[in-house]
Amino acid sequence: MAFAYELRPDLGLTRRELEVLRLVARGLSNRDIADELVISVRTADVDVSRILGKLGVRRRGQASAMAISLGTVQLHDLG
Repeated sequence: MAFAYELRPDLGLTRRELEVLRLVARGLSNRDIADELVISVRTADVDVSRILGKLGVRRRGQASAMAISLGTVQLHDLG
């Protein structure tokens, strides 16, 4: 399944972090993200924490809203 999001170097996110951010924006928990990407839950926890830090936000919803408003995640990716 292909998802339309652009790599925005100004956000400082890696490709993996962008993929995790897309899943966060879809409302997945860290456990669900781990299952989807076949990684450990701890790795998903760390990835989400790094994303929040890089974006300068404290909540997953804020990160999701920022990703959508900047065009990093498209609304049709969330379905």
